[in-house]
Amino acid sequence: MAEPTKKVSKRKEYKNDEPAGEQQEKKTWWVQIRLFPIWLRIILVIGLIVLAAALGAMVGYGIIGDGQPKDALKWETWQHIIDIMSGKK
Repeated sequence: MAEPTKKVSKRKEYKNDEPAGEQQEKKTWWVQIRLFPIWLRIILVIGLIVLAAALGAMVGYGIIGDGQPKDALKWETWQHIIDIMSGKK
């Protein structure tokens, strides 16, 4: 039986064609430095989600629902909605 041939990418074929001395000279290390740490990215995403939810509630309550947009951020409004949903009113 014939052995199956191994597929090699063009990049690896090119590297294999170079002499050994040139491969060692061109070897460079790439270090990526993050501008924002992971914890700051997570906090930023959570903050943007909260901001989008607040703006969405204000647009929905104020523009679509014919109320005052700032009333969407008051606790009394949400308590009234919770009471309607739970059947107390």
